[in-house]
Amino acid sequence: MGSAKTGDIAKILGITPGSVTNTLEVLESKGLVEREPYKGVKLTSSGRKLALQVFRRHRLAERLLTDMLHFDWTESHDEACKLEHVLSERLASSIEKSLGNPRTCPHGNPIPDESGAIQPNKGQPLSELNAGEAAVLTHIPDENTELLRYLARLGMYPGTKIEIEEKAPFSGPMMIKVSSNSYPLSLDVASGIYVQRG
Repeated sequence: MGSAKTGDIAKILGITPGSVTNTLEVLESKGLVEREPYKGVKLTSSGRKLALQVFRRHRLAERLLTDMLHFDWTESHDEACKLEHVLSERLASSIEKSLGNPRTCPHGNPIPDESGAIQPNKGQPLSELNAGEAAVLTHIPDENTELLRYLARLGMYPGTKIEIEEKAPFSGPMMIKVSSNSYPLSLDVASGIYVQRG
């Protein structure tokens, strides 16, 4: 299990390092994280268990929103962030059964089971493929709304077949083919899209 630095957490969340430090102090007092000077912070086993429960509720809420309430997959993440804190485990289990026990969220990320077990995603970043290779999109870890809207415009969803037509040298863009359409894709964006060759 890795660790994270306060500055990195603050940057990702868009808040001040001081706010992160205060929150980490509270989490540490509850036994959910451990902090090591110059190394960062990492979850304890209790913290990991709680985090997996939140992931479970969040991803089941995303499935509920998209599969039953017909929210667009680009909007489900933000709405699920609100729901994940109010769903009980009993309600989450009921949602899971009603949805037919889905194993992934709409973005392809795994849903932990009731015990907290999680099937790791297979695949590699699209940016690692070379010209002439084909792959199937498996998941998009960064559920950023703007990124999801962009990918939706290109027709890129989990399960979509992608072909690499060209890959420019020196960190240049990739030319990818989705269905019969070709699009340029920056390596930065491609590195956040996970695929399986084939």
